[in-house]
Amino acid sequence: MKFTSISSYYESKLITVPLLAIILPLISACSSGNSEPVHEDFNVDNFTQPTVIDNEWFPLKPGMHAIYEGTTIEDGETSSHRIEFTVTDLTKKIMGVQTVVALLADFSDDELVEKEIAFYAQDNAGNVWFFGEYPEEYEDGVFVKAPTWIAGIEDAKAGIKMRANPQPGEPSYFQGWGPKVDWSDFGQVEKAGEKTCVPVNCYEDVLVIAESSLDEENAFQLKYYARGVGEVRVGWRGDDASQEELELVKLTQLDPEDLRKLRTEALELERNAYKISKNVYGRTPPIESVIAKKAITRSTTSPTPEQAVEGTASTSKVLPKI
Repeated sequence: MKFTSISSYYESKLITVPLLAIILPLISACSSGNSEPVHEDFNVDNFTQPTVIDNEWFPLKPGMHAIYEGTTIEDGETSSHRIEFTVTDLTKKIMGVQTVVALLADFSDDELVEKEIAFYAQDNAGNVWFFGEYPEEYEDGVFVKAPTWIAGIEDAKAGIKMRANPQPGEPSYFQGWGPKVDWSDFGQVEKAGEKTCVPVNCYEDVLVIAESSLDEENAFQLKYYARGVGEVRVGWRGDDASQEELELVKLTQLDPEDLRKLRTEALELERNAYKISKNVYGRTPPIESVIAKKAITRSTTSPTPEQAVEGTASTSKVLPKI
């Protein structure tokens, strides 16, 4: 017997009403956009000024230093968690695109557990792309591993970190693709027009993006973005075992000396990367200081204290020896 629709199928009485109560919601969920994330088409010709990242939801200005603090669940216990995110004045060419180098440090109970360099660029339409990362993971101050992926190497692909005009209802999208290290993060706009308060400020018209990966089922990080600022809060929903919660507690513009120190840390990570990740990172060209040269030229017209963001010295720790 052939059926032309779901209704004709259950009208045949082969499926009972109680069973339908289970099946129909599943069918509805499958048809409501919960499909596999999409890979955005990449074209190197769409990146004319890739290091100018002024997307209103995810601006990356060299010298920007953000600190997030909160908690996470590890082995059934709550631990304090801090992440430091710095936009350096370094660049690196990946897949023919000059990317901005960001430096991230991850602390659990004040112990450095991960440090990485990550690579971003903005296309001509205003979308911010993620091109990969070199992350070093530590236990008790000792290096453990560095699951590296770089777009264009070992089937890895660049992905969208932030769309130019993100809207609820759009399909989910891969934020990158690193199959050799099982990196498959994707995002989708969860909400728009939200309000949230963090120690730095209170924000309206906040964008919320739900992030997950293919190896996680019903586990999502909820990232809150404020216009002109970027990420201000992290929450969770579903079966996320870590239940990570973070708030933006400090946002500063580093002075030249503090930026120099963090630039040195980023370059030290790159030196490690060439030794440890020879098959992946070893196939990339060295980091460049293109933005740094421009910054030296601009230093003769430094902004007044009122124009600059009030800041303090970085609290990043020295890298464990490898």
